[in-house]
Amino acid sequence: MELFSNLGLGFATALSPFNLLYCFMGVFLGTAIGVLPGLGPVATIAMLLPLTFGLDPVSSLIMLAGIYYGAQYGGSTTAVLINLPGESSSVVTAIDGYEMAKRGRAGAALASAALGSFFAGTVATVLIAVAAPPLAMLALQFGPAEYFSLMVLGLVASVALASGSLLKAFAMIFLGLLLGLIGTDVESGAQRFTMDLPELADGLNFVAVSMGLFGIGEILRNLGHEHSRSLQVKSVSGLMLTRDDLKRIVGPVLRGTGLGSLLGILPGGGAMLSSFAAYTLEKRISPNGAQFGKGAIEGVAAPESANNAGAQTSFIPMLTLGIPSNPVMALMIGAMIIQGITPGPNVVTKEPTLFWGMIASMWVGNLMLVLLNLPLVGLWVRMLKIPYHLLFPAIIAFCCIGAFSAGNSTFDVFVMALFGAFGYCLIKLDFEPAPLLLGFVLGPMLEENLRRAMLLSRGSPSVFVTHPLSLALLTCAVALLIVVVLPGIRAKREEAFSE
Repeated sequence: MELFSNLGLGFATALSPFNLLYCFMGVFLGTAIGVLPGLGPVATIAMLLPLTFGLDPVSSLIMLAGIYYGAQYGGSTTAVLINLPGESSSVVTAIDGYEMAKRGRAGAALASAALGSFFAGTVATVLIAVAAPPLAMLALQFGPAEYFSLMVLGLVASVALASGSLLKAFAMIFLGLLLGLIGTDVESGAQRFTMDLPELADGLNFVAVSMGLFGIGEILRNLGHEHSRSLQVKSVSGLMLTRDDLKRIVGPVLRGTGLGSLLGILPGGGAMLSSFAAYTLEKRISPNGAQFGKGAIEGVAAPESANNAGAQTSFIPMLTLGIPSNPVMALMIGAMIIQGITPGPNVVTKEPTLFWGMIASMWVGNLMLVLLNLPLVGLWVRMLKIPYHLLFPAIIAFCCIGAFSAGNSTFDVFVMALFGAFGYCLIKLDFEPAPLLLGFVLGPMLEENLRRAMLLSRGSPSVFVTHPLSLALLTCAVALLIVVVLPGIRAKREEAFSE
C-alpha cells in the first residue's frame, strides 16, 4: 500500500501543469538531439545545466531525465530512414531498420521501435519504483568503508565496460580522480593543486569541465567529420504492424527489456551497451537469425527496447546510492548538487517529492514520446537539413553563456575552452572522455569516505576487509579486474567492441 501512496504523490507532482511542461520540453528536446548526429544527451545536458539554476529542483531534473531517455527514441528515426544514427545506441538499429526502409517498410520499423521503447520504458520505470526504495534502505546501512569499496567497484566496472584500450580507460579514471582533488582540503583547510589561483580554491567548476569535454569537444570533432545532410529520405507509410510483425517482435522486446534493465544498472552500462548486447543475443537465438542484416524486424525491436530500458534503469544507482553508472548520470548528480540536494539513499526519504515525481514523470514522458515520434517523423527529418556551420556557432555561444553564468566568472569560460581542446585531443587519440568525468565526480566522495573510514579505524586499513560487505565489494572489484586483463577475455572484449 505504501508503494501506491508514494506513486500517488509522484503522479500528483508529475502531472502538475508546470512539471508537465518541463517533461514535454525534455522529451521534445531529447528527441530532437537524438535525431541530430553529433548532439548527444551528454553534450546537451551539460550545456543546459546552467539553465536549471533558477528552476525548481523537481522540474529541472524531470526535464534533464526526459532529454536522456527521449534521445533514445529520436536516434532510431534517422537510423531507419537515412541510415544515419542520431545516437550511438541506435547504431545497430540502422543495420536492419534501413534495410526495411529500402523495402518500403520504414513505417513498420519505426512503429516496432516506438512500441518496443514504450514497453521497455514502462517496465524499467516499474523496476525503479519497486527496487529503488529497498535498495536505498539497504544503502543507509553502509558506512564509510562500504561506500569506499562500492565506489572502487563502480570505477573498475566502468573501466571494464568502456570501449577501447583498458590502459587508456584506467588513465582517464586516474586523471579524473586527480582533477577532483583540486581545491581546498575539507579536513585541513589547505589548498591543493590550485597553482595559487584563487578561482581554484573551490575546485574546478563541474559545469565548465563537462561542457568543455562533451560540448566543445564534440563540436570540434563534428567539424572535422561533418555528415552530409543532403540525403534522400525514404517514404514512410504503413505505421500499423501486421499480426505476423507483432508475433515476431514479442520475444525480442521482452528479452531486450530484461537485458537492458540489467545492464543499465551496471557501472559503465546504459543504453549503448544494452542495444549492442540485445542485438547480438537475438542474432544468435532468433529462428530468423539468417535474416539479420537484411531487414529483420527483430533487429530493430530488440536493440530499441534494450537501449530505452538501459537508459532508465541507470537511474537506480544514481538515485539510491549516489553512484553514477554513466556520464549522463554523472551530470544528473552534478545537477542535484547544484540544486543543493545531496545524492544518495537519503533522497528517497528526505526528498520524496523529487524521487517519486521523477519516477512518475518517466511514465508520462514515455507516453508523450510515442505520441511525438510517429506523427512528427517529417519534422525530425527536416531538421537534418540545417547546415552544421549554422548550428555550431550558436552552440558555442550558448556554452560560453552557460559557463559564465555557472559562477559569474570569466575564468570558468577559459576552463571550458581548455577542456574543450583537451576533450578534442582525447577523441583524436582514441581516449574515451566518459571515465574521466566519472572519476572527477566520484573522486571527492571516494577521498571523503576513505578518510572517514581511516579516522574511525584509527588509521588501520584493515577496516576495509574486516567489514563483510566492504570485503565482498572489494573482492568483486579485484575479481572483475583480473577477469578483464586475462588475455582470452581481453581479446573477446576487443572483438565485441570492434563489432
